[in-house]
Amino acid sequence: MRSIPIAKPLIGDEEINAVVEVLKSGMLAHGKEVEAFEREFADYLGANHGIAVANGTAALDVALKALRIGPGDEVITTPFTFIASATSILFQGAKPVFADIDPKTYNLDPNEVLEKITDKTKAILVVHLYGQPADIKAFQEIAEDYNLYLIEDCAQAHGAEFEGRKVGTFGHVAAFSFYPTKNMTTGEGGMVVTNDDELARRTKLIRSHGQAEKYLHVELGYNLRMTNIAGALGRIQLRKLDEWNEERIENARRLSEGIGRIKGLTPPYVDSRVKHVFHQYVIRVEDDFPLGRDELMAKLRERGIGTAVHYPMPVHWQPLFQKLDYEKDCCPNAIEASKKVLSLPVHPAVSDEDVRYILENLQELAS
Repeated sequence: MRSIPIAKPLIGDEEINAVVEVLKSGMLAHGKEVEAFEREFADYLGANHGIAVANGTAALDVALKALRIGPGDEVITTPFTFIASATSILFQGAKPVFADIDPKTYNLDPNEVLEKITDKTKAILVVHLYGQPADIKAFQEIAEDYNLYLIEDCAQAHGAEFEGRKVGTFGHVAAFSFYPTKNMTTGEGGMVVTNDDELARRTKLIRSHGQAEKYLHVELGYNLRMTNIAGALGRIQLRKLDEWNEERIENARRLSEGIGRIKGLTPPYVDSRVKHVFHQYVIRVEDDFPLGRDELMAKLRERGIGTAVHYPMPVHWQPLFQKLDYEKDCCPNAIEASKKVLSLPVHPAVSDEDVRYILENLQELAS
């Protein structure tokens, strides 16, 4: 039986050879490979600074700390995301405030954000979900009007663009993840990106024991450095990113062309202003489809087609946030999306034959 996984990291001989060279060198911790990766990633985005860290969650945490967000502050964000977008705010002693999403893009809705701003609001944390940029120009205007920090969570949006400009360069600071399922990987790893020299300086201090120079510690910091092994892997993956993104986009186009003809399934909406890089290809299973979302998942898996739900529960419904007395009925669009979204394979290892097989099975299950 055919097997099409929902995600598959692509590791070739170039990556293997680059890692082997690092291992042979004996220089395994943070060093020249990481520093080269930082420069190359920042240059790719068109940003001034890239600061590599151990993972994407660390990138969010360090970025928030560099902005000096802390107790008494509120940060507005989306409830429809991976939980780290919100828990990184909690780790500062600050309060995540959830605003609802646009039901078409699943991204944070600027109009909903405006309603949540108070005198305690310090920042807006925008997630470019599934690889589709949020309405980032609108958030820039809001941040400027209300004197707020704008933080971009780009964990799923490597190479995505809004009006021809890459995400990660619109806010005061951005955070990327290089987890194995992302559009490019370092195994584990993350990157803080900023155009602000002072933010970059503080970020570097926080990620490495607050150390300004060897054995001189000027600020409270962690050990969240990236290894040369990860840096070498990231440098090779970055060179392949644009090609892989184009393959994702083409797979998504062909899937949407077919799924658009199947009653009860809604393909992803793509904003005409953006380059959507399809970290995830997410359809909606509507009420008039003959199978429920979870039943459809089970049937597809029986046929070797990997599926996932990103995300089955809005963040404010998570037990952690219910313990913190978050209102459960807020953000109805996020609640509705969590009941209907379904991710299908779209990564570059998905072949033309795989796309046809997925569409044939969806059509058959719709009959």
